[in-house]
Amino acid sequence: MKVVVDFDLCESNAVCMEIAPEVFEVRDDDFLYVLEENPGEALHDKVRDAADRCPKQAITLED
Repeated sequence: MKVVVDFDLCESNAVCMEIAPEVFEVRDDDFLYVLEENPGEALHDKVRDAADRCPKQAITLED
């Protein structure tokens, strides 16, 4: 799985970070950072949930 973020859509609202902080982080500069572009299988469910719950649908997942 590869995490892809459309930063033009992303509002850095941190919903994804709340769900999967191992993968997503919104820093003090109010920008989203992907900490783990290719998360391990143990994180796949959390990352899918984060992508599904993104208010702007800015996160997509590639296999």
